[in-house]
Amino acid sequence: MNNILYIVIPCYNEEEVLPITAPIFLNKIEILIQKGLCSEKSKVLFVNDGSKDRTWDIIENLSKENNRFQGLSLSRNRGHQNALFAGLMYAKDRADVTISIDCDGQDDINAMDEFMEQYYDGCDVVYGVRSKRETDTFFKRFTAEGFYKFMRMMGADIVFNHADYRLMSKRALEGLAQFKEVNLFLRGTVPLVGYKSTSVYYERNERIAGESHYPFSKMLNLALNGITSLSVEPLRYITKIGFIMSILSVLVIIYAVVTRFFGFTVAGWTSLLGVMALIGGIQLFCLGIIGEYIGKIYSEVKQRPKYIIEKITEDK
Repeated sequence: MNNILYIVIPCYNEEEVLPITAPIFLNKIEILIQKGLCSEKSKVLFVNDGSKDRTWDIIENLSKENNRFQGLSLSRNRGHQNALFAGLMYAKDRADVTISIDCDGQDDINAMDEFMEQYYDGCDVVYGVRSKRETDTFFKRFTAEGFYKFMRMMGADIVFNHADYRLMSKRALEGLAQFKEVNLFLRGTVPLVGYKSTSVYYERNERIAGESHYPFSKMLNLALNGITSLSVEPLRYITKIGFIMSILSVLVIIYAVVTRFFGFTVAGWTSLLGVMALIGGIQLFCLGIIGEYIGKIYSEVKQRPKYIIEKITEDK
């Protein structure tokens, strides 16, 4: 078992946590090498996503101190998904297998042993799945689980309680590279690659240091991007809403004609205003959804690069 492993870690403003977690990642890759689960040429690859603090300086120093560390720096902040994709595409041509993980130390790195065992057992993709959310607040647990359920309801094929902690083989990465869309949502795109996959369950820890870069507002944006990138289900809901409103309109017309015929005319200014406001709100809501899809089409047609690599530390 001499396959080269790259642990890919996107970083954005992680100067507080990086000095703590970097030695943990290094120790884990050394253990994997000792167990014969990966090659001596394996590396920890940090991707700096246009950080405004000293994150890149720390990555450069780490790579100088130990040749198992390597870093990429993007020319500007491109978002977590694009930074992760940049790291995976860089590793694709240099490694046999990759494991992506966040920098904050919340994901259990000891699960990597089982990841690699499943890989050698024939799995091209191994998903890290949270076994429980006891460390989360009620609000965080409710919104996070609601996010996955809502995504599934909207037609996105995602693994429940899986973020971006996963193993991908070189073959799976080559398949992922064939997806050319600009609007990335890897949690939904990776399952579309296919190949044999499995899940490894683990318990998530508290963030070691620093602040989370994924508040509720970003989670909503991620959900919106995922839905509109992967599914046309919202457009189908608009069609259904339009059909239902059409039926209701016909019933209202019939009711109005009948009441007029029998002379039961009633002043209905309030109800009329309420109906008009409801229909106007639904129309604006539907136009907003359609606008999101048009915006996605606009981005895809321009085919701007998902990322631009500005700097790469020396590969020793």
